[in-house]
Amino acid sequence: MTGASLLTFVAAVLAVTGLADVLAGAGAAGRSSARAGGSGARGEPAARRTAPRLLRALVRLGRRLKPAGAPAPRDLEARIAAAGRPGGLGAREVMAAKVAAAVGGGLLAALLSAAAPGRLGVALAVAGPAAGFLAPDAWLARRAADRARRVRSELPALLDLLRVSVEAGSSLPKALRDVGARTRGPLAAEWRALGREVALGVPLEAALRSTVERLPIPEVRSLVAALERARRHGAPLAETLASQARDARFALARHAREDAARAGPKIQLVVALLLVPSVLLLVAAALVAALLDGGGAALPV
Repeated sequence: MTGASLLTFVAAVLAVTGLADVLAGAGAAGRSSARAGGSGARGEPAARRTAPRLLRALVRLGRRLKPAGAPAPRDLEARIAAAGRPGGLGAREVMAAKVAAAVGGGLLAALLSAAAPGRLGVALAVAGPAAGFLAPDAWLARRAADRARRVRSELPALLDLLRVSVEAGSSLPKALRDVGARTRGPLAAEWRALGREVALGVPLEAALRSTVERLPIPEVRSLVAALERARRHGAPLAETLASQARDARFALARHAREDAARAGPKIQLVVALLLVPSVLLLVAAALVAALLDGGGAALPV
């Protein structure tokens, strides 16, 4: 691989990464702004209900590479739960995927470092395995953040439905199960699971705490705390739910304004650090290729 080819490859990687970040940031800000005024429950796409095929392939490969009994981080199980436990994966499977991704990143870095000039090759050899090992963690964090946004957008409308069901005479567990059965989305799925747990004999308090562990966002914590206070003190449940719906709408509008305010600087940063360097690297690659061709033509026959 020549220097010009390497520069072109790096430029393409930077350009694709920059465009993906710009489009993702702008799309997230637009969705948050659109949902702030009024949101409804939406079905979770099939691609989000199962783990990607690449992750499953990494799990199968990592099971052969991962040493037996290697410990997982203490918070890994909580991060997997916050991400919605994609594909039913657990901590052992994710650790296997991390090991396989580290090996793959190391092999790719070895191929690139052989053609990289100077100390860049050493940096690539070190960064490749580290980036591969941390890639599943970044994917889990991104999925958890997207899931939290979806839950935050669905919460006000589902609370209104829950209040109507409670006012009609349903108990709280039955109302949660019925509302979850009539709607779609991550929050509705959690309410359906909570209703099934209570029907099987799990105390409502324990089921609510499990929901907070799977949805660790302030709005859900506030809702569970308000429900526990209402049950303990005998406060009207419908008024509590109406108050929580108002608070959830205010929180959704605040997050929409914050996302819109952060979108502009993020896009400028991506343009400055990724897109502009990618164009400059393409120019540098063309200059390197021209200099090499000119030097070869000037050599005496």
